[in-house]
Amino acid sequence: MKHISVSSFKEVIEAEKSNSSVDFINVCTPAEYKEKHISGVRSVPLDDIERHVQEFKDKKTIYVHCRSGRRGVAAMEKLVALGIKAELVNVEGGILSWEEAGYGTAKISLRLSLMRQTFIAAGVLIVIAHILGLMVSPLWFVLSGVAGVGLLVAGLTGWCGMTMLLAKMPWNRA
Repeated sequence: MKHISVSSFKEVIEAEKSNSSVDFINVCTPAEYKEKHISGVRSVPLDDIERHVQEFKDKKTIYVHCRSGRRGVAAMEKLVALGIKAELVNVEGGILSWEEAGYGTAKISLRLSLMRQTFIAAGVLIVIAHILGLMVSPLWFVLSGVAGVGLLVAGLTGWCGMTMLLAKMPWNRA
């Protein structure tokens, strides 16, 4: 598996956009793709990659990116396991590095970002648990602790179960 910087990826997109043997895929959730994506890169969510195997059979090179690069690697591993013979290239740092480099993104939706939805949901859980802990039973304080630990884990690892759950909600589906 190869890796490519976002600056090199930008050059490749411009040079290869009409080459039918090269594919550019974003493996983020449909909600993340709607929020922002790189023009010329199509959405093939990691969870749905098996459904797209036939589309990859004739490709010589497939460039994969996600939000930060982790799911891109997971997608490449899945593609290898599914028997895809194309050269697989992961975009280092994903769309976060793309934006950090000052490159523009396209947007499909004006809805709240998944990150903001996660912050709101966690905040609501903590406030409700605190109120219920004071008024009903101290056992409710456990819920605010669970939400806090979830936020801590998300901050340390870059993975958030609540964000993944919110991404599957009807208002965030494609």
